[in-house]
Amino acid sequence: MTSTHLDLWIGTYPVAGAGSPAGRGEGVWRVRFDLATGSWQRARQVADLPAPSFLAAHPSGAVLYAVGETTDGTVTALATSGVGGTAGSLRSLGTVRSGGDDPCHLLLSPDARTLYVANYSSGTVGVLPLTPEGSWSPEVVAAGGPVQVLRAADSATSGVGPETERQDGPHAHAIMVAPGGRHLLASDLGTDELRRFRIRSDGLLDADGIAAHLPAGTGPRHLAAGPGDHVYVVGELDSSVHVVRWDRASATAVLVQTVPACASTPRAGGRGVRNLPSHIEAVDGTVVVGVRGADVLSTFAVSPGGSRLDALAERSSGGTWPRHLAVVDGTTVVANQVSSTVVVMRGADAVPGGITRTIDLPSPACVVPIAM
Repeated sequence: MTSTHLDLWIGTYPVAGAGSPAGRGEGVWRVRFDLATGSWQRARQVADLPAPSFLAAHPSGAVLYAVGETTDGTVTALATSGVGGTAGSLRSLGTVRSGGDDPCHLLLSPDARTLYVANYSSGTVGVLPLTPEGSWSPEVVAAGGPVQVLRAADSATSGVGPETERQDGPHAHAIMVAPGGRHLLASDLGTDELRRFRIRSDGLLDADGIAAHLPAGTGPRHLAAGPGDHVYVVGELDSSVHVVRWDRASATAVLVQTVPACASTPRAGGRGVRNLPSHIEAVDGTVVVGVRGADVLSTFAVSPGGSRLDALAERSSGGTWPRHLAVVDGTTVVANQVSSTVVVMRGADAVPGGITRTIDLPSPACVVPIAM
C-alpha cells in the first residue's frame, strides 16, 4: 500500500435491528485510519439512508451504491465528489426500486456497465444498467427500478430447505460472476442451491437453471472466487465452508470439500446459541471467514490448485456479530454489528493479527475500501 491511510465507506443497519425505525446514526459513514500511528483520523456520517446494509463502489471511485434493506427495497446511487475533506456529504444521484424485498447484496459487472442486486426476502435478482459514468441508465430511470427481475421460478425452482424457519422459500443472498465470465451465480439460502444466469453481451441475464445443489440445510450465504476455477461458499446454516469446482464447459459446480467454519463454540455473553458464518474473503492464498456466535475470524490456507482449505487460526473479531469484513494489504477491517464497533487488525499474508484499533459506530454492516 503506497498510502499511509486506509479510507473506508461503512454501511450500517438500524440500531434496533432490521425493520425498526431509522435514526441514531443510521446511514453511510466515512472513516480514515492512519496506518502509521494506528489511530482513526476521522469518522463522520456522509449519507442519511434507511438500512444501507451493503455497499458497492464504482471502479472510478466517483459513485457509491447502497441498498435500502427494507420491504419494497431500494438502491441509491451516491456521488462521492466533495467528501474527501472534513466536510461535505454524499450527493444522491437517485434512488430506484431493487426489484424485491430486503436487498442484501450488490455486484458490479466487470465492465461496470451493470449493477446486480440480490433481494433476500423475495428471492429475486434485479438488473440495473448504468451509464459509463456510473449513474442510472435512462431505462432504469424510466422504469424507476430494474429492467429485469429474475425470480427463483425462472431458475426452475421455488422449493424450500429443511430449516423451515429460515428456508421457507427462495432467499437470494449473494451474487458473483462465475469463473470464465459467462455466467452469474446467486447463492440461495432458502433452497440450498447456486442459481445460474447466462450473461448477455449487454449485461442483461437469461435464467439458466441450477449450477449446484448443496447439501440440505447448507444455507449458502456468501461466495468468493479461488484459484483453479474454485468457488468458496459460506454455509450459514450448517456453519461450514464448501469448496466447489466450476466446470466451464457444463456451467456446473461440483462439491469437492466441506470444512467447519470454525472450531470455537458460541461465545458466552454473545448473541445466540449457534454459529452463523457470514462474509468470506479470499486474498493471497488465504480465506478469511467471519463467524457470528463464536464472534471470530477463521483463516484457512488455500492449496495451490484451490481445491482444499486447511484451517490456520481463529481470532476474536473484537466485538459481537461480525457481519462483514474487508482485507486490504495485510489489514483486516471488521464490522461487528451488534456491539456497534469497527475493528482494525494488522497481520501478515492476509491472516488477521492483533487488534490495532476499535471505533464505535452504530450497527456497522458493510466495509468498502475507498480507492485513493
